[in-house]
Amino acid sequence: MSLAITQGRLRAALPAISLVAVLVPILVMQPAVMSYFGSNLLLNLAVPIVLATLAQLAIITVNDLDLSIGPFVSLVACIGATLLVKQPWLGALALVGCVLAYAAVGALIELRQIPSIVVTLGLSFIWSGLVIVLLPSPGGTSPTWLGAVMSYQTPFIAAPIVWSVVIAIVGHLLLMRSSAGVRVRGSGGNPRAMRRFGWSLVRSKATLYGVAGVFGVLSGLSLLGLTTSADAKLALRYTLLSIAAVILGGGEFIGGRVSVIGAVLGAITLTLAASFLAFLNISADWQVGMQGAILIVVLSLRVLLQRGERR
Repeated sequence: MSLAITQGRLRAALPAISLVAVLVPILVMQPAVMSYFGSNLLLNLAVPIVLATLAQLAIITVNDLDLSIGPFVSLVACIGATLLVKQPWLGALALVGCVLAYAAVGALIELRQIPSIVVTLGLSFIWSGLVIVLLPSPGGTSPTWLGAVMSYQTPFIAAPIVWSVVIAIVGHLLLMRSSAGVRVRGSGGNPRAMRRFGWSLVRSKATLYGVAGVFGVLSGLSLLGLTTSADAKLALRYTLLSIAAVILGGGEFIGGRVSVIGAVLGAITLTLAASFLAFLNISADWQVGMQGAILIVVLSLRVLLQRGERR
């Protein structure tokens, strides 16, 4: 029994272990990354990836999968680079409309019992089409206030680390600790019990899809604030990256089993791996390969530990 408990705790600690396993070689090769400037450089894009990961986590919580989060983040960035600069009120309305559209999609999926993969795949083409209409070629500019927010330097600890910690704590308290969070997670963990207690699965799924839309909007705006311009392909990789980060952080596709803190650690781990390889001028293909290798190793360890717990 004690061995099973130890293996369970080790499995829960895998996201942190994987982060350390990536960080240690980086520190050995480049000790300067421990500096304020070095950590800021390596984790420059961590915040939008963390936010996109939490958007994906909200969808996975109800046993669904979102294949449109990458194009959605790109669309938000393009809205920010065009409408939010020229007509702020129209841009704000467009962003609110995006969140409401996400919530409506969640309600539709539950009402009609349509596979989320099919719906979100179609949705990805809609988002990509809207991006082309808004911004046919790369360009636009970031609103002044957004650039100021994303360029803000926190004292002592690099801003991406501070924001990631804050996001992880707030997300954990809202989704994992609050009564509302437990209730909406129940629609993925035990939908039959939800129905017996009279809780609406449609409302729960619409709520979590709306939450995903909010995180997607924040991800797109933060990415725009960092890049200062937008284009249709700005965040296409975020779809697979967000799925990988949630799974790396201990999330599962069934039962509503997710971990906000683990997902944030997973996003940071993948960001570190890609940023360090880019820093060494290594091809982007190798960056993707490294991220995939990390995911495979961690998943293999998780499976081995799960088997050990059952014995």
